[in-house]
Amino acid sequence: MAVISVRLNTEEERILRAFTDYFHVERSTLLKKSMYELYEDIQDIRFIEERIESKKNPEYITVEELFV
Repeated sequence: MAVISVRLNTEEERILRAFTDYFHVERSTLLKKSMYELYEDIQDIRFIEERIESKKNPEYITVEELFV
């Protein structure tokens, strides 16, 4: 398992503390969750871009086609 050290400025530390207080989780849990959320967003974007590229007319696709 990797251990990573992250330096935060005062504002970033304040934001991280606010999130950990709000979600009632440890900082490491919050950072991991955020990392996975960003990764899922990237995967979704890639899927959509690939789907659009595979169509002859990428400007017009239906919702049903998007999720096929």
